[in-house]
Amino acid sequence: MNNNSVLSPTMTKHLLDWKLHLLVIAVSLLAEWIGIIKIPIGIGILVLLPLLYAFIFAILLNPNVIPSMKAVITKKRAKFASYAILLSIMPFIAKFGVGVGPNIEQIIAAGPALLLQELGNVATVLIALPVAVLVFGMGREAIGATHSVAREPNVALIADKYGLQSAEGIGVMGVYVMGTLFGAIYFSLMAGIIASMDIMDVRALAMACGIGSGSMMGACSAALAETVPDQAETITAFAATSNLLTYATGLFVSLFVALPFTEFLYKFVSKFKKNTADATTDTDFGAVMEEPAVLSMGQTFILLAMICVVLLLSNWVGQGVDPIDGLPAMLILFACCVVGILLKRVIPFNVPAIAWISIVAILISLPQFPFNAYVLEETAKMGVLQLLTPVLAYAGFAISQMEVDLFKKSGFKIAVVAILTFTGTFIGSAMIAQVML
Repeated sequence: MNNNSVLSPTMTKHLLDWKLHLLVIAVSLLAEWIGIIKIPIGIGILVLLPLLYAFIFAILLNPNVIPSMKAVITKKRAKFASYAILLSIMPFIAKFGVGVGPNIEQIIAAGPALLLQELGNVATVLIALPVAVLVFGMGREAIGATHSVAREPNVALIADKYGLQSAEGIGVMGVYVMGTLFGAIYFSLMAGIIASMDIMDVRALAMACGIGSGSMMGACSAALAETVPDQAETITAFAATSNLLTYATGLFVSLFVALPFTEFLYKFVSKFKKNTADATTDTDFGAVMEEPAVLSMGQTFILLAMICVVLLLSNWVGQGVDPIDGLPAMLILFACCVVGILLKRVIPFNVPAIAWISIVAILISLPQFPFNAYVLEETAKMGVLQLLTPVLAYAGFAISQMEVDLFKKSGFKIAVVAILTFTGTFIGSAMIAQVML
């Protein structure tokens, strides 16, 4: 859905609403203070991250979820949190891009198995999308829900291409939430079971663990190492390398392969849905969703600067780096975001800003870049998880009444589709790696 209307300049003050950002800061700092909690469960480990707490805390304060919370923050104020979600993801994308440059030789030398197993996301679509459309009667939300495993870069891609208030945005956020809550334990259980069957090379299974999520990769590889203890070091090495490659290439595979294929398959499968008497869609998104106005360039940079302040504070509590020491690193990431946004504006290709941001960050971190050492030294002060915690806080506040109603109607369906999506991603990637080894 595209909307050419630009948010009125008089509304800029709402983007900088002190109460919204103060609540995000409070929620994020509390979540970072609690820290990471690991709970052993059978052969897997349930990893609870600060971003999960921040999301839950924000939901509990959201007046659309709990009406009495309108005394804390009004629905109007919460609505403007939706503008901050995509922008708050951008510094995270830049941080990962900076991490790719120093490892470029390792990426090149990783071999075809590591490079091509990312294409296993196509299996995600083949397994999950027909069920989402034909069994559960989903509309275009199935595209967001099934195009990938729906981690942060994928959420950013859907947000940038369709908007998180769109049907596709609802789908990707539904699977994202399910992954945040249950992804790590599900991957650990699935990996352990498949490894115990001894039907695939454990290296292929280890590569499949690298889906672009630190918590999921860690739980998945831990289960493999417990099942095949004599190859623990090999499992760890292949899983970590695969995860690094996914951060480098996963966004582009989703953008140029998985998402176009999902669009194609959705159109094909929908033809059969129309001929199925009991296939109905719960929600007419075109009727109930109002596409928000877009931000002007000035509004974008002002809000991004405000968000960077929030991220600095989150990093302070989570990493122990005070905002003054972390400021150079944040300015580097901010500059990457600004350049990426400008490149999207001036280059006539339908490439999301986050892709340009990633490219810019990779380039300045390459050994050939003159200030490579300084960039790496400073950006090392910014923690990855700490850049994500406020993102989920904004996302929790941005949940609208329509989204609440949708989850009440189709929460079970989203859970099933999420499980199929996770299964398709893991098995598809493992099968491609197995063939290439």
